[in-house]
Amino acid sequence: MAKESDLSKARARFEKARADNAAELASDYAELIEDLIKETGEARAVDLASRMGVSHVTVSKALQRLMRDGYVTYKPYRSIFLTEQGKALAAASRERHNLVLQFLHWLGVPPDIAEQDAEGLEHHLSEATLAALKKKLHASKVT
Repeated sequence: MAKESDLSKARARFEKARADNAAELASDYAELIEDLIKETGEARAVDLASRMGVSHVTVSKALQRLMRDGYVTYKPYRSIFLTEQGKALAAASRERHNLVLQFLHWLGVPPDIAEQDAEGLEHHLSEATLAALKKKLHASKVT
């Protein structure tokens, strides 16, 4: 039988993974909304669904959560706007992505694989790990 402390540690790992997944979704949407606004002047749910390969219903549910959490404002069938909090989330996510991508390039990972891997890793690395990556890149004078 597992000890209570082992169970608590396992529970904490799973809780962190679920929180990371929720944060990943919010970050990905914020980045994509920002990209669409820059590219086309607006972000619409139909464009998000198309780019992400999900249904309009999935996007609608995600937008409701993002609005509840203060990242976006929108009305159905209208443009979607990032709040200041949403813009900050998109910027932070992009910074994390670029740091992980630079590190993978530094390791010699081929560009297409590095881009794909960075997309997943950026959301699950701790601040301590990101700081270590940044320190290593800086020490190696990689920019």
